[in-house]
Amino acid sequence: MAETKPKTSPKAIKFLFGGLAGMGATVFVQPLDLVKNRMQLSGQGTKAREYKTSFHALFSILKNEGLGGIYTGLSAGLLRQATYTTTRLGIYTILFEKMTGADGRPPNFLLKALIGMTAGATGAFVGTPAEVALIRMTADGRLPADQRRGYTNVFNALARITREEGLTTLWRGCVPTMARAVVVNAAQLASYSQSKQALLDSGQDHTLRAKC
Repeated sequence: MAETKPKTSPKAIKFLFGGLAGMGATVFVQPLDLVKNRMQLSGQGTKAREYKTSFHALFSILKNEGLGGIYTGLSAGLLRQATYTTTRLGIYTILFEKMTGADGRPPNFLLKALIGMTAGATGAFVGTPAEVALIRMTADGRLPADQRRGYTNVFNALARITREEGLTTLWRGCVPTMARAVVVNAAQLASYSQSKQALLDSGQDHTLRAKC
């Protein structure tokens, strides 16, 4: 009896789930991202260093800004994942399938890495405006009250940055952001695909295919 090929979800659904998974993770890591950004900016200019440790930073933010303060910039974090994660996974999957041979042989590891680099760079470029908004929104609370930008959400931030500073400001820092994404995705996506292929070749294909 011929083996029935297991059904898989449409590509659009996979991309959607990938983006939603990244957005879900952001809800949990946003407070840590906020603390990281505040600590990196601590002591900027002539100001004394504000935070001694990560816990000190977290408790100081909670004390001064309340529980909602640790989720400042959440909308920007969610938009970043919706743009960056969805784009990089989508580009990687599309290019991976185009580079797969007619006999079903997947691209070699070097080609996988190059595909990952392309996907990472593209995703980072698309996601940089949200990244700029995220950094500004998370840093706003440490400024004196009369100097705060007071963005209400990520869309307000993007609109005001464009209106007050020009469209190109949304891509400030784009080159190092893309460079970081190139390295991360070349290692992450290529390693994942190579490990998956090794397991498939070892005879675990029925289990893996059922999960993919």
